[in-house]
Amino acid sequence: MVLASGNSSSHPVSFILLGIPGLESFQFWIAFPFCATYAVAVVGNITLLHVIRIDHTLHEPMYLFLAMLAITDLVLSSSTQPKMLAIFWFHAHEIQYHACLIQVFFIHAFSSMESGVLMAMALDCYVAICFPLRHSSILTPLVLIKLGTIVMLRGLLWVSPFCFMVSRMPFCQHQAIPQSYCEHMAVLKLVCADTSISRGYGLFVAFSVAGFDMIVIGKSYVMILRAVLQLPSGEACLKAFSTCASHICVILALYIPALFSFLTYRFGHDVPRVVHILFANLYLLIPPMLNPIIYGVKTKQIGVRVIQGCCGNIP
Repeated sequence: MVLASGNSSSHPVSFILLGIPGLESFQFWIAFPFCATYAVAVVGNITLLHVIRIDHTLHEPMYLFLAMLAITDLVLSSSTQPKMLAIFWFHAHEIQYHACLIQVFFIHAFSSMESGVLMAMALDCYVAICFPLRHSSILTPLVLIKLGTIVMLRGLLWVSPFCFMVSRMPFCQHQAIPQSYCEHMAVLKLVCADTSISRGYGLFVAFSVAGFDMIVIGKSYVMILRAVLQLPSGEACLKAFSTCASHICVILALYIPALFSFLTYRFGHDVPRVVHILFANLYLLIPPMLNPIIYGVKTKQIGVRVIQGCCGNIP
């Protein structure tokens, strides 16, 4: 493997992404459900963005957060799936060094943004249910802009040091990554130097982002459920429970595979590699597909507009 020299470190020209080690003979067929999932995610999120853009009645906090989530899902899934499909179908295992670092940045930055958007949506739901008369005065346009900016900047600023620290480290001769995309810890394992600082920073980012967001989300839904149980109408209570349950499923679909993958890299040495890599792929595949379905279609206004669009009735 040819190494390129820099000012203070040497890095490879490219890496080799192995895909899913242990399932090489099945990767061609595994790519079909992956491709179908990606197609649903792209079509669903683009449809969601289009409906929110053209319908001015949907320019409210909840739908603006949905638009942010759709953009995040499109970037997150598109940063990995095309290359993954190229590996599975065309054996295009090589990825350039800088392209790999860019992929690391996009995966972790937009995973952080997705977590932040889900937190913001939980807060919006909490305010809408617990303080319905003050919703518009609490979540003003200025507050929405500030919240969205904080979510975006947190993802960019927290994750940028990953790429900077890795780019300053020397790499070993072995350049094969046992993954279908470039993940921070997978790349870090190829470094021939002390990586304790970078590993420690990774733990800090993961627990400061996911930990904080999960605490806020959990507390928000506890307060929401408490308010829902006090509703006088049984039908309204059941409807609210259904909505909360679907939202919680989406949140768990992101956090469970993501945390499993993250912790397995550091502590789960006995976890079979195939299981680990499949979970690592799922958290980049399933949430982008589920989000437009659960958050979009289950939202009455968006569902109606989608049906009207399919029937050619959108003005």
